[in-house]
Amino acid sequence: MNLSFFDQFTSPCLLGIPLILLSMLFPALLLPTPNNRWITNRLSTLQSWFFQLITKQLMIPLNKEGHKWALILTSLMVLLLTINLLGLLPYTFTPTTQLSMNMALAFPLWLATLLTGLRNQPSTSLGHLLPEGTPTPLIPALILIETTSLLIRPLALGVRLTANLTAGHLLIQLISTATTALLPIMPAVSILTASILLLLTILEVAVAMIQAYVFVLLLSLYLQENI
Repeated sequence: MNLSFFDQFTSPCLLGIPLILLSMLFPALLLPTPNNRWITNRLSTLQSWFFQLITKQLMIPLNKEGHKWALILTSLMVLLLTINLLGLLPYTFTPTTQLSMNMALAFPLWLATLLTGLRNQPSTSLGHLLPEGTPTPLIPALILIETTSLLIRPLALGVRLTANLTAGHLLIQLISTATTALLPIMPAVSILTASILLLLTILEVAVAMIQAYVFVLLLSLYLQENI
């Protein structure tokens, strides 16, 4: 029983070939392709408005140097959003419940922001490791603490996204299993758990959207410190 609860988090395979890459590329096929017409359809117009809204929200805390990252951050936001939402459908797999994938997204982007700061303003970037006015005896300890907090940022990004989505999916499966098990025994309690399941599903949709936004927003804040 316990193993069956966690089977939904195992990467699906077909003839020994992992399908996680296909599950990552499939959401992009659902987005309407832009065309060269002057007047687009409603779906393309809505998509353009949504992309502009995301880009504006992410670029507000950044200066002009950070606007070069607009395409990367917006694309990452759309990728995580579509993957998280499609993973809530039945008989689907959510790649963002895999810590390896989240770390593969978080670590290179965090490292890119760090290297950007070390290249453009090395003194300011290294100055974050030691706050101004620190007493001399506390300097080694503060440098060690700040360095640890800096290096743990990509791990925190990946674990946060993985833990939130995994916990939500697990709760949905637990309550749905309880609903089906209680239906022939206690129908009234089963209806109550079904209503709780509906509310939890709505909450999980919100969590999927919020976690995608938080992941990209934290990356933009890390970038803000280094430009």
